[in-house]
Amino acid sequence: MHVREAVETDRVGISDLLGEPAGVADRLLRERTVSVAVRDETVVGVVAFDADSTTVHVTRLAGERDAMTRLLDEPLAFAETEGLPVELLVEESADSVAFAVETKGFENVGPGPRFAGEKTTRYRYD
Repeated sequence: MHVREAVETDRVGISDLLGEPAGVADRLLRERTVSVAVRDETVVGVVAFDADSTTVHVTRLAGERDAMTRLLDEPLAFAETEGLPVELLVEESADSVAFAVETKGFENVGPGPRFAGEKTTRYRYD
């Protein structure tokens, strides 16, 4: 498995991992920094993030557990360079995402907002 910056031809694989229409992947590729984990030419993980003046925000994380864990290195490296913390919200039903986030050392800092009626947990890495 290797990690690289996502390109336009990854949009179908990204859409499949996110369970979203291709338009969502197109928007992510235009508006966020997006990296993918690839194994045998198949996208097996995706991370999308952006930053403001105070925080790096992971906006999407999906895929195989080991891929997600490895992909978190991308926003963490960017955050370290910029001297910023990293935050993300994990939906209650996303056990594999929570596992990857906790494996990387993110701290559960309490409840987040609901998405489509589902509870979320806010995680932070300083």
